Amino acid sequence: MKTLAILPIKSFAAAKQRLAESLGAGSRQALAQAMFTDVLGSLRRVPGLDGIAVVTSDRAAEAAARADRLLVLPDSAQAGQSEAALVGIRHALASGYGRVLLVPGDTPLVRPGDLAGLIADSDEGVAIVPDRHGTGTNALVLAPPDAIEPSFGPDSLARHVAAAEAAGVPHRVQEVATLALDVDTPGDLAELTAELELRHGQAPSTRGALRQLDRAGASPVRVRTSA
Repeated sequence: MKTLAILPIKSFAAAKQRLAESLGAGSRQALAQAMFTDVLGSLRRVPGLDGIAVVTSDRAAEAAARADRLLVLPDSAQAGQSEAALVGIRHALASGYGRVLLVPGDTPLVRPGDLAGLIADSDEGVAIVPDRHGTGTNALVLAPPDAIEPSFGPDSLARHVAAAEAAGVPHRVQEVATLALDVDTPGDLAELTAELELRHGQAPSTRGALRQLDRAGASPVRVRTSA
């Protein structure tokens, strides 16, 4: 089945506002860009993907995607992750894709094999990947692409399950450890730092960004991110 990965990215300069009390604007921007780079790197190595679309209005994200010869779809409305995902879904439907994978840009621990497995198990209906709190959604697989309308944000797991039930499509909640951790709060950042200490070699760009923050004394947590 022809599959498109959709990666919505808001402006790096406006990203991670909930970290504002812990990190300055430049540090948040550098971290957001590093996490995006790692997620994009994992997506590029996923077997079974027929395309990757980056939905963004950010020039740096657009430049990085075009450098890898990836499709860039403009997020002209800048109305949030769900609306940006719909931009990618509309493109997928118009281009004959039978399935889409929606992944956020702040899950830098994700591995290509985990994404490949998620896709392989999703020939029909909806697969919903919860966050580590069990209330949010950190990835969706939709087959067909308009099986349900994405509704990300707080408590989105329950909304996605309810939408699939209302649409009468097969659905499942599938936990994927490397997709469980997205980074929005200082607690998430501390958890990411701890995970990187255990996962040598993963998320090299994020690891480097955290190391730079630590060296500059800008990190809210002690960072030990040896490669």
